[in-house]
Amino acid sequence: MATTQVETVSSGADKAKLAAVAALVVASIAGFYLLSKQGPVAQWAALIVGLLVAAGVFLISEPGKRFIGFARDAWREVKKVVWPTRKETLQMTLYVFGFVVVMALFLWFTDKTLEWVLYDLILGWRK
Repeated sequence: MATTQVETVSSGADKAKLAAVAALVVASIAGFYLLSKQGPVAQWAALIVGLLVAAGVFLISEPGKRFIGFARDAWREVKKVVWPTRKETLQMTLYVFGFVVVMALFLWFTDKTLEWVLYDLILGWRK
């Protein structure tokens, strides 16, 4: 992360912005259902506009600014990842499938061996 400073203090303005965000989300959802007689275009417009305004208000608040900073840092870290090539990915996938087959055979063999020991040898039950 770019900053190591942790701030837990939030101002009254930020709390008001977050309350406005919550109210806008509720209002946009309510508007979606209340505008059902006007048709789907009006419903979806009310929902999308309300959610976009709520997102805008959130992004100008302090938690929104911290979220943007976190997203930038995360994207910067993703760029540093060395992704495997297609060949490496296919090879590892085949290794995993091969291991799954070997493990399935081992578990089947173990199950049948225990079944034979318990039911045939110890209990004497014949199928």
